[in-house]
Amino acid sequence: MGDGKQNRDEEFQSFMVGRWPRLMRTAFLLTGEQHAAEDLVQSTLEQVYTAWRRVGSADDPEAYVRRVMINVHARKHRRRLREFLAPRDDSGLVREVADTGDRIAQADDRSALLKALAQLPARQREAVVLRYWEDLTETQAAEAMGCSVGTVKSSAAKGIAKLRAIPALAETVTHERRK
Repeated sequence: MGDGKQNRDEEFQSFMVGRWPRLMRTAFLLTGEQHAAEDLVQSTLEQVYTAWRRVGSADDPEAYVRRVMINVHARKHRRRLREFLAPRDDSGLVREVADTGDRIAQADDRSALLKALAQLPARQREAVVLRYWEDLTETQAAEAMGCSVGTVKSSAAKGIAKLRAIPALAETVTHERRK
C-alpha cells in the first residue's frame, strides 16, 4: 500500500516539475505579480495533489489543473482582493522570465502590455490569456473557465478590442510592423 502512495507522489512530482514554468507563466499573466503567481500555482497544486488519483488518471490532467487554477483565481477575485498587474513600486520584485519560444517575450514593451492587461476585467483577462498566450482552443478555454464557448468568444473579443484601443500598445504594434 505504501508503494502505491509513493508511486502517486512520484507521478505528481514529475507532473509538477514538468509543468511548473507554464503554470507560472499563466498565473503571472492572470495575477500580474510574481509572488501572487507563485501563491496561485502553489494553491492550485495543493488542491490537485489531494485529488491526484483522479487527476492523474484523467484524459488531460493539464486541462484539469488549468481549470483548478482559474477557479482558485476567480475565488480570490470574487473576494475583491486587489491585483496589481503593474505595481506602483516594483523595486525588489523578481521579474518573470519568459520561455525562449514564448510570443509575449517578443513584445518590446512588456510593461505596457501588463498595464493594458490590468485594465481588463478578470473574465476578459482570463479569456485573452488562455486563448492567446496559452494557445488554447475556444472549447479548451471554455472548459478551463467553466463557461460556454460563446462566452469565451465574447470575452476574448471584447478584451482584444480594449487592448487594441490602448495607444501605448498600438505604438508597439506599429513599431513592430515597420521593422
